[in-house]
Amino acid sequence: MAYAYDDQNIFARILRGEIPCDKVLETDHSMAFRDIAPKAPDHVLVIPKGAYVTWDHFAAAASDAELADFTRAVGKVAEMVGAAPGAGGEGFRLIANAGQNGVQEVPHLHVHVLAGRPLGWMVQPR
Repeated sequence: MAYAYDDQNIFARILRGEIPCDKVLETDHSMAFRDIAPKAPDHVLVIPKGAYVTWDHFAAAASDAELADFTRAVGKVAEMVGAAPGAGGEGFRLIANAGQNGVQEVPHLHVHVLAGRPLGWMVQPR
C-alpha cells in the first residue's frame, strides 16, 4: 500500500524548526513535545523523525533502529512526566489515531501520552 506523506504537515514543520514547540525529549529518531491543546494535565506527543503517516506504515517501513528508538521514547516520556507505573507513577494512556475513521488530524504518525488524572473509559459503549 502507498502512503502519501505531506511534508508540509505541522509535525514535519516542527521537525524542521519552522514552528516552535515545548520539547520534552529528542533522540536520534524521535521527538516529544507538549500538546498545544492538552486533554490531561500531562499531554505529550511523541513522533518519529521519519516521514511515516500511520502506525501500520511505520511498522512496515521503519528500520529496526527507528522502531526501537520510538518505542523507548514513548516509555521515557511516560517516566519523565511521572506516570509510568514501573517508576512509581499512577498510569497513563497512549493514543495513536490512524486514518479517517481513527480521526487522525495530522498525517504524521504520533502517539499521545496522556496522564496526570484518571482518564475514564477508553471508549463509551454504543
